[in-house]
Parts: sequence; C-alpha cells; structure tokens
Amino acid sequence: MASLPVTTRPNPHTSSHFKPRKSSNFASTRLAKLQENDNNRRSLYKSYFHRISSLCKDGQLQQPVHLLSEMEFEDFQIGPEIYGEILQRCVYERALRTGQQIHARILKNGDFFANNEYIETKLVVFYAKCDVLDVAVRLFRKLRVRNVFSWAAIVGLQCRMGFSEDALLGFIEMQENGVFPDNFVLPNVLKACGGLQLIGYGKGVHGHILKLGFGACVFVSSSLVDMYGKCGVLEDARKVFDGMLEKNVVAWNSMIVGYVQNGFNQEAIDVFYDMRVKGIEPTRVTVASFLSASANLDALMEGKQGHAIAILSNLDLDNILGSSIINFYSKVGLIEDAELVFSRMHEKDVVTWNLLISSYVQHQRVDKALDMCHLMRSENLRFDSVTLSSIVSASAVTGNIKLGKEGHCYCIRRNLDSDVVVATSIVDMYAKCERIDDATKVFNSTTERDLVLWNTLLAAYAHLGLSSEALKLFYQMQLDSVPQNVMSWNSVILGFLRNGQINEAKGMFSQMQSLGFQPSLISWTTLISGLAQNGFGYEAILFFLQMQEAGIQPSISSITSVLLACTDIPSLWYGRAIHGFITRHEFRLSVPVATSLVDMYAKCGSIDEAKKVFHMMSSKELPIYNAMISAYALHGQAVEALALFKHLQKEGIEPDGITFTSILSACSHAGLMNEGLNLFADMVSKYNMNPSMEHYGCVVSLLSRCGNLNEALRLILTMKFQPDAHILGSLLTACREQHEIELGEYLSQHLFKMEPSNSGNYVALSNAYAAAGRWIEKSNTRDLMKVRGLRKNPGCSWIQTSVELNVFVAGDGSHPKTEEIYAMLGVLQSEMQFMGYVPMASNAEILCS
Repeated sequence: MASLPVTTRPNPHTSSHFKPRKSSNFASTRLAKLQENDNNRRSLYKSYFHRISSLCKDGQLQQPVHLLSEMEFEDFQIGPEIYGEILQRCVYERALRTGQQIHARILKNGDFFANNEYIETKLVVFYAKCDVLDVAVRLFRKLRVRNVFSWAAIVGLQCRMGFSEDALLGFIEMQENGVFPDNFVLPNVLKACGGLQLIGYGKGVHGHILKLGFGACVFVSSSLVDMYGKCGVLEDARKVFDGMLEKNVVAWNSMIVGYVQNGFNQEAIDVFYDMRVKGIEPTRVTVASFLSASANLDALMEGKQGHAIAILSNLDLDNILGSSIINFYSKVGLIEDAELVFSRMHEKDVVTWNLLISSYVQHQRVDKALDMCHLMRSENLRFDSVTLSSIVSASAVTGNIKLGKEGHCYCIRRNLDSDVVVATSIVDMYAKCERIDDATKVFNSTTERDLVLWNTLLAAYAHLGLSSEALKLFYQMQLDSVPQNVMSWNSVILGFLRNGQINEAKGMFSQMQSLGFQPSLISWTTLISGLAQNGFGYEAILFFLQMQEAGIQPSISSITSVLLACTDIPSLWYGRAIHGFITRHEFRLSVPVATSLVDMYAKCGSIDEAKKVFHMMSSKELPIYNAMISAYALHGQAVEALALFKHLQKEGIEPDGITFTSILSACSHAGLMNEGLNLFADMVSKYNMNPSMEHYGCVVSLLSRCGNLNEALRLILTMKFQPDAHILGSLLTACREQHEIELGEYLSQHLFKMEPSNSGNYVALSNAYAAAGRWIEKSNTRDLMKVRGLRKNPGCSWIQTSVELNVFVAGDGSHPKTEEIYAMLGVLQSEMQFMGYVPMASNAEILCS
C-alpha cells in the first residue's frame, strides 16, 4: 500500500518561544544551553524514530514497543509517525493485543493524536486487517476525511467477512464522495461481485477498470479472472487471462480454480500443464485445485503427479494441501494412501479429521470411521456438525439404527440437533433405516429448514415408494414459499415410478418442463430407468432419444437403463443401436456398461455377441463374469458356464451369491446333478455363504429335474425359511414327469393359497393329470379355473425386422400376413414329416389341451 501523508506536530521541547534580553549575559548563557538541549533532544528523537522504523521494517515488534516506552519515560512527546510505524508492524503481524495497547496510548495523549487523519486512517486499517469488524466500522464512520486507504481497508474487510453487499454499497458511496478506487479496492469489489454472482455488475466494474487504466495491473486482472470464474462465465475469464501480458501465480490459480469450480476438470489440468511449461512455481492452492480436478476425473496418474510436484516444490503439508491430497486418494479409492498422508501431517484441524472420517464412511469402512472418531476425541478435538453428520451417515450406510440413535442423542446433548446439516443427516439416517416416521418427526421439529433438508425427506418418501406423501410434501414446499429445484421434481417423479404410477410420473415430468425447469441428466435417467423397470421398454427408449435431442449427454447410468429397456422388450435391433451409440461417442467400456451389454445380448438371443463383448474387456471384474455365466445358463450351455466359473476361480476372484445362482441354474437346466450339488456344498463350506431362497430353488429344481423328488423334499425340510412359490412350482412340474399325482395335488393346494390368481399353477396340475391319463381330474381343474375367473396366459413370441416388431400370440390371426405365415408353417410341417419327425402323442394331447 502506498504511504499515507504524515501530519507532524512541532516538538514542544524546542525553545523558540524564548526572547532573551540583550542586557543580560545570564540570559544569553541560559538560552544557549536550552538551544543545545533542544538540539540534543531533537537528535535523540530522530534516533529513536529511525531505530523504531528500522526495527519495524525488519519484522521486529516488541523492541519498538520497548523503545516507545523509553521515550514516554523520558517525557518525549510522541509524534504520529512513530505510532504509525508501530501500527503498520501490528498490521503485518495481525498483532491485535499490541495494536490495542498502542491505540490506548494514543487516546491517553489527547484529541490531537486521536483526531489526526494519518493516525485515524492507520487505526481503521489496523482493525480492518485484524478482522475486528465492529471497531473498524465505528472508527471508519467517525473519520472526518475518508481517503482511498480507509475505503480500501473497510471494503476489503467486508469482503473477507462475507458481507459482499455492504462492500459493493461502500464502493458506490466511495465514488459518490469523489474518491477514485485504486488497485487495492478494485480486487475486493470484484471478489464481492463473484461472491454474489452479479455478472452484470461485475462487467460494469470491468469497464470502469479499463477507463481508470488498471487493465494492465496483474492484481486487478487476476481478480477479473476469478470473478468471471465464480460467475460461471469461463469464456470471458479465459479472454482476460489470455490477454494478460504478465501472469503471476495468482492469475494461473484463478484460471485453474475457475475451471474446477465449474466442472471443466480437463481444462483445469491443461492449464496446470501450461503453467508448468512456463516455469511458474505452483503454490498450495495450485496443487490443491489440480488434485481436485484429478479426483473428479478419477485420474489416478495425474493426481499422483500432483502429489509428487508438491513434494518436489517443498510445499508444507499443512491443512489445506494435506486435506486436498487426502480427498484425492479417498475419491480414487486409495484409502491406505490417504491414511499415510494423514499420519504425516504434523498439524491437523477438525476439517482434516472430518475428511478422513467421511472417506471411511463413503467406502463403507464404518468401524475405522468410528475408531477415528475415538482417536479424534483423545486429541481433545470436539465433534462439529460435519463430524456428527458423518457418524449418522455411517449408521445409515450400515442400517445400524442403534448407532444412529446414539449419534442423534449426542447431537441433542450438544445442542447441535437444530443445525440444519446435522438435521438433514439424521432425517436421511432414519429414512435409510426404514424409520420414516422418525425421519418425519425430526423434520417437523427442525425450525430452520433449507432446501437440502426438504429434498432429503422428499427423496426418502420417493425411495420407499410413498408417492402420496412425497406429493403432499412437494405442495407443502410451495405453500411455505420454499423455492423448489430440479431435485425436488426428480424425487416426486421417482416416487411415482417406485409405486408403478407411470402416467403420473410422465405427467410430472411434462409439468416440470412446462414451468421452465430444464430436466437434468438425473431427471432423464430416473424416468428412463423407472420405465424400463416397470416394463415400459419402448417408452424408455423413446425418452432416451428425446434426452439426446435436448442436448443432454447420457451417463453410464442412463446407458445401462436403456440397455435394460432393450432387454425387457427384448429388442436386439435397439440393443445393437445403443451399442453403436456407445462406440461412436467413445464411451469408455466400463464394467457396468459391458455387463449390461452382455446381459442384453444374451437375453435378446445373441450369445455370440455377448461373448464378443465379454472378451473385449481386458480387465474383468466379478459383475461381468456373473453376466456371462448367466448368459451361458440362459442358453443351456452349462459346460461353458462351468469352465468360466473355474477360470474365475483361477484368476483369484471370489464368487458371490449371484455367481452361484447363475452356475446352479446352468446345472439345473442341463441336468448336471453331481456338479450342481458339489457347487452348492462348496458355497457353504469353502466360501462360508448362507444359501438364499434362490440358491435352494436352483438345487430343488436340479434334483426335481433329475427325478430325485425325495432328496428335493429333504432339502426343503432343512431350509431355515418356508419355501416360496417358485420352489413348490418346481416340484409340481416334476410331479408331472414322475407321475407323483398325490404329491402334486398336495403341492397345488398350497400354491393355490399362496398365489390364488396365478393360472400357471392350475395349468401345471392339469398337465400332471393329463400326463397320467386322468382326464376327469384334468377337466375339473380347468373348470375350477373358469369358476375362479382365471385364464391361461397365451403363449407369445415375436420377431423384429428393422424397426417393426411382429408379435404372435397362440390362436391369434390378426397379423396382416397371417395367410402367408400359415402357408409357410404348412411347408415346414411337410418337410419335418418327410424327414421322419413324429410328435409324441402324450405331449400332443397336453399341447392341444
């Protein structure tokens, strides 16, 4: 900052007011001595001033204060310049206590010093730099003359304290009073514009800067880059940045931070590399921003390079840099590396502890998170709202309602339950533990509710399929004048979809668009996924196409959702089209996408294309193995499924419950009883898994198909839970093959009670009677179906030619080419008979029935 003008006061120890009498030698001698003493004191005063000034400039503070005390003891009248030097040193060191003592001495010396413009300004600057807002503002308002230095101090203080509107109002008042801003005021004004995201006002200040001639100032230009970045106008930020003749590290940092804050992570990395090429040494802010961009892109190598650069640049591993490195390693899944960095930090604040605890929770290492909480307490650090939010989130992840309640009680005891961040975590915890009533109570007891809290309860209702409650809360937001955002609409749409209310979900989506809310990627993905899961595959595909027309780039989640829709139809043509879209747009063939493609091709009948996708993956994980084993099982290729299972084991990948469900299903369809039973035994003994209902169902089906009904029944009796309709249905189907009519009748009675509206169970019993030649019982079963209003679901098949889907239902003649189709069937039947095919009579009877 430029020097303030000093108004000096004549030293009262000079004796110029004496008028000696010419006739007195005594008076002349006395006058000479007084003048000599006065000169000595002047010299001593100057000596004191130079020593104090030199010490202050050398970074000393206590010695100048001691010298000031000596001067006061020797009865020197202290001038403003000495107080100013010491106050300036207090500003540099933010030495509030010492500065307050100097202020007290100034007041003690009377109004002359207290009302001196130089001292008044220095005091305003001192209290402003020490962030003592009330005192700084009070002294500023008392100023008789407000110069550019006092304005710069007060505007800067208001910006630092977050009072951006007051800073801008001060800037306006300053100009109205005829004071022109300098290169210290303007950066703070731009910072206020960025904080409030007032891009229009910021551009006006930019024009003012050019008129005042500060466009070439590196500090002002760096602030312009920062302002445009915070307002999201990256093109203008880049124009200012590229137009700078001189770029310091602050300018580079502003550009990198702007890109990261707006999600342009690759651009931030590119600027960082340019900065390295120019030879600019990075600061902690540079590396921290680069690490954030790397973490957001999951760029492991780049992030490790950033860590290495921090070490090579000898940057201190303080809270800012250390927290950034921990955050990077946590986001890319390298928790052990994050722990190592944490252990090497000498000073750790609550933010650093919270970051590692949160990382443990996000990676579902709840025990470690809780251990870290205990260790944090042993270091005499108190939990804040973020810590408690992480603890409550840990209970939500594990479904540990006991831990969640303990965290809730701790919040109440510490009076933190009214904190909106904590309240949001508690609501989320109760919702994920399926205690929605408790979640609602916490929400209702929270007086200060922000949009995040409202959306959290909305999302809780939606995930549980409580669409009515979600809609009521949505309308309550409008009544309470809570501004809704796209997330609010998304939750209501999800609630309808979870409840199977497809028309209501689509209507809400249309209403959102009509009211000016632009659906986000999450909005489109939620609708596409919900339609696919509810069996509306074609509509899901159409909305996927609409999403692209709206300029929304699909995510991995939306890709997997639309592939599920192709699987549900099933439509190999659309599935191939989506695969082509993935290839054309250079989507990385990630595990979720590859798994969905394998599943789609298998269920659409193209096992060869499923194998091609599987073999394209150089690094295979368990999900894609599961999908391929399931594909082999679906196509009856049990030998290939078993071979792939053995390969999975050789690769050191441990199978899970889904793997065993698929491989047991393959053995069941192929009748490989010994292999299936051995696998079931390994699952229990070797892999220590508790068999689920699906696993038991596969083994019961396997035993039944192989004619071991007694073994199947014995297995059912050993189960820890009651058999479901699928297991009993497998036995009932086997009863037809084994002519076990009495057992079939017994099983069917249970199935009729479990699934009274399932016509398949009646058909299975009817077929068993027909296979045994008991036509009267068969007829009675069919009559019973009619009495109960049940009809056999007709067989249905379809084939897609180009984009046209041709559906064929048993007994239906509505297809426009029915005559041609039946003529071709006749030709095929003749050829089959010519080749010696003779249908089995019993099966023919069953089919005719």
